[in-house]
Amino acid sequence: MPRPDAPTVLGHAWRFDAIGTGWQIDTAEPLEPSHRSRVEARIAEYDRTWSRFRDDSAVSQLRVGGEHVFPDEAVDLFALYDVLDELTGGAVTPFVGGSLEQLGYDSAYTLVPRGPAVPAPSWAAARRGAAGLRVEPGTVVDVGAAGKGQLVDLVLEELDSAGPAVVDASGDLRGIGAGPVRVGLEHPWDPSSALGVAVPGDRALCGSASNRRAWGSGLHHVLDGRTGAPVESIVAAWAVADTALVADGLATALFVCPPEALAERFDFEFVRVRSDGTLHYSPSFPGEVFR
Repeated sequence: MPRPDAPTVLGHAWRFDAIGTGWQIDTAEPLEPSHRSRVEARIAEYDRTWSRFRDDSAVSQLRVGGEHVFPDEAVDLFALYDVLDELTGGAVTPFVGGSLEQLGYDSAYTLVPRGPAVPAPSWAAARRGAAGLRVEPGTVVDVGAAGKGQLVDLVLEELDSAGPAVVDASGDLRGIGAGPVRVGLEHPWDPSSALGVAVPGDRALCGSASNRRAWGSGLHHVLDGRTGAPVESIVAAWAVADTALVADGLATALFVCPPEALAERFDFEFVRVRSDGTLHYSPSFPGEVFR
């Protein structure tokens, strides 16, 4: 997704890499060292808990099975997954990690499938309290469908005294007091062109596309947890919601669930690109969609 055209009031940009992707934080004034330290510490803490790509993380240690109570952010994260799991019939689940590794998207990035697609275990059966899980050995937790969005929200909280700001984690973004930030919606088959422009205001905009992490023949990171296979009917989706956590989760859910079903529980706007190239979007999407 192209970088947002930050308003002139946001004249200072801090760019860095974290959790395997590029970040940019735009602010009106240069960030104080204390703000940068808080942001770096928050990201590092989140990565130590949720990254399945590092052996010392909490989710990696849970692979042996058993019960674990996660940090406070898990309450909101797991509550979102509870709803998405229910609405999609298990298609959106944080237990999709094993299915991804089966297809080659593992911690070593082998990108070589181990065999045919395998469905994800039951999320509902594993829930233990607001922030707890009890899993069988071999279960691999992957919160990629909503975790990066939640981290955007958490980083923005660390900037609460820094004035107007936009936090952008490679296309998952949210601003506060930043005005009408314009964001190009990258065409999934032509990164040099846009199929629309979003103006989310102080709401969050998050997107997902099958071309972002793709390998082999027809393999990519957006899976249907019910089958463990890559989704074929949708190739890109964006969601606008009040938080980046919700927007990120919905951007994934839009690959496997009709927007009307999601709208029963969420207040959001969306754009979807079907595999035949046609666009599907909500009438009130903030911005412009090019037909």
